[in-house]
Amino acid sequence: MGKCKKHRKRFDEINVIPFIDIMLVLLVMVLTTATFINQGIIPIELPTAKTTDKQDIKKELIIYVNAKGEIFIDKKSIDLKKLEEELSLISKDQTVVLKSDKNSKFQDFVSVMNILKRLKHEQLYIITKE
Repeated sequence: MGKCKKHRKRFDEINVIPFIDIMLVLLVMVLTTATFINQGIIPIELPTAKTTDKQDIKKELIIYVNAKGEIFIDKKSIDLKKLEEELSLISKDQTVVLKSDKNSKFQDFVSVMNILKRLKHEQLYIITKE
């Protein structure tokens, strides 16, 4: 009668396939979440209030700086002094969007930013193109 030998398999290698699968799933989840947060399209249901003051709700104020250094508020030409006067009249919670031409002088952009900072406007968005 022959002896039955038990064969043992040596583990010389670590199987990394499951680890790679887990990392890919995590990567997809992180990228998807980051995309939703970036685009602001995560669905949320806002709470309701019985007393809302709809007169204070106003659309965003858009400031343009073109390549010539001209400044516009909602498509009306304005200089820096009048810009500061206009911005001082609006609420600090008002959303301000700054669109600056890529060929404009950096100084024009900085001048507008200084006015916004001096007036303590914190709801500021700078629009760029991908």
